[in-house]
Amino acid sequence: MKNITVTLDDETYRRARIHAAAHDTSVSALVKEFLVEVAASETEPARLKKQEARIREAIQSFRADDRLSREEAHARNS
Repeated sequence: MKNITVTLDDETYRRARIHAAAHDTSVSALVKEFLVEVAASETEPARLKKQEARIREAIQSFRADDRLSREEAHARNS
């Protein structure tokens, strides 16, 4: 278990103590809860991988022959 030191201005600390007291806990417990949530949250690459997996699962069918031919893809409107 690691200990950390956090420096706060007096007003922020006072309000944090009031909030902690209202929730029958300590400022240290509030900070710990916050940091545990931050550490448990997904990283951006992990979130994107999950999003990609959901999108791929949602694709019902894909056929390569549905593509335009090279000529059709490069045709110019006259």
